Amino acid sequence: MRAFGVAVFFATVLRAAASFAGELGANFIIWPGIEGYNYPFQTPYRETWARFVDGIGEAAQRARERGVTIFLEHKNSEPAMKILMRNVGMTLHVIHKLRAQGLDNVKVNMDWQHLIMNGENLAEYAAMLAAEGLLGHQHANSGWGTFDDDNMVGATAFMETLELAVELRRAGYGEDPAQERLGFDLYPYTEDAVAAVKRSVLQWRFIDGVAARIDDAALREAQQAKDAVRAYELVYAALGA
Repeated sequence: MRAFGVAVFFATVLRAAASFAGELGANFIIWPGIEGYNYPFQTPYRETWARFVDGIGEAAQRARERGVTIFLEHKNSEPAMKILMRNVGMTLHVIHKLRAQGLDNVKVNMDWQHLIMNGENLAEYAAMLAAEGLLGHQHANSGWGTFDDDNMVGATAFMETLELAVELRRAGYGEDPAQERLGFDLYPYTEDAVAAVKRSVLQWRFIDGVAARIDDAALREAQQAKDAVRAYELVYAALGA
């Protein structure tokens, strides 16, 4: 059966990669973009999902033996039109299945544009994952929300990115630099690549600086009251308005 052969190959490659990450002293991001389907009636869903979780589990076991943390990254489509692990909920499903097997070395890599493409709120999911101890690596970028643009940070979705910066600060993100790092997943095919990366770094520092200037106690009070007007008074004050 072709699907079974693909699953075996998937697990074999992941185990080898997990071993290599251990040799390097690195952690390991898994983005299973080809694990999915393109048509209705194409895939035996139950069996495919079982094999998928088993493959991730074998990699997680190999990684744990070598002191490696795995970060799972979801995306809704491309190259498969319907990637199996295509939203945060499905990613958490995989992680909780692995936790039931005693595999606790798996967290989430948040690719911001992948969440934006799904209409998933960056700050909300960061807060939720942090509360579960699952907030892992970050792929910083932006985009229009209809395709995986991988544009410069803060070029679009500025307010959503600013709110994410607030939640990352609240979570103490970065206190464990071995697992909590902000990387840049960019695809500047029409810009100078070095300049686009530099601009992303500078724009993130600006956004994070604005987040630091927001009166967090007052913002929490406004949020408890669900007072959006007061919340934006505080946000715009930090922006200099």
